[in-house]
Amino acid sequence: MKRFKKFYIEITSVCNLACSFCPPTERKANFIKIEDFSHTLDQVKPYTDHIYLHVKGEPLLHPKLDQLLDISAEKGFKVNLTTNGTLLRKAGPKLLGKPALRQINFSLHSFDGHEGSKDKEGYVSGVLAFAREAVRQSGIIISLRLWNLDENNATNQERNRNREILSMLEREFGLERPIEDTFARGRGLKLADRIYLNQEHEFKWPDLKAEEDEGKGFCHGLRNQAGVLSDGTVIPCCLDGEGVINLGNIHQKPFAEIIEGERATRMYDGFSRREVVEELCKKCGYRQRFGASG
Repeated sequence: MKRFKKFYIEITSVCNLACSFCPPTERKANFIKIEDFSHTLDQVKPYTDHIYLHVKGEPLLHPKLDQLLDISAEKGFKVNLTTNGTLLRKAGPKLLGKPALRQINFSLHSFDGHEGSKDKEGYVSGVLAFAREAVRQSGIIISLRLWNLDENNATNQERNRNREILSMLEREFGLERPIEDTFARGRGLKLADRIYLNQEHEFKWPDLKAEEDEGKGFCHGLRNQAGVLSDGTVIPCCLDGEGVINLGNIHQKPFAEIIEGERATRMYDGFSRREVVEELCKKCGYRQRFGASG
């Protein structure tokens, strides 16, 4: 039986921001129902212990997020949550003290990515105050993300853009050296107990309109990860935000049958031969950058 290190469950397709790095979904606005979430967990339980409540959408928008976390704990799952952190004032109390929560990732780059954002200092201060309290109350891990580095200008422009946030972090955590002096892209910088900063290049979603590559290479989709969109569509990885590679619907067919189905098998076997069979995968920069050799 396959075992996935990561399993993505999108609990809503709706987001409160419109970031330049995240194309808006063309799918119907949807919030997963409690019973559908519970059914999904039952279906994937034999395959994973770790779920990630994110593909597209902002999970803190879900009005019953606290109940979803309680159900996750009851069924023995550890949860990772990725959020832009702008809704903590209202939704933060739903997160504190939840035993299922293993890690929360805050996409701090969302502030500059969303046109019209205001009060950066207030935004970052709110995230940091929550992070401190969450760590104090539980064994949770906090990852502060600045995923907006420019591959073509990796020393000046993006660091200037981030300097204000980095200065706030240096003051908050009493760092003696500027973060740039200890920065290594892709490696977490420990700021405090269970609080880390991660900086990476700007995330690029694969796009069917993009240029197709030679169709060779490898990917861990359906090997160490898979996912389900908020409407039940099963996808092979977290990068298929529109459900282009629709493997089936988990509310219409058992998950065990879906991942052993014809399309999933063809994709899995293709990567085993270092051949890319899905059009979207041939236009995925993430695979090109990290998955060429397997």
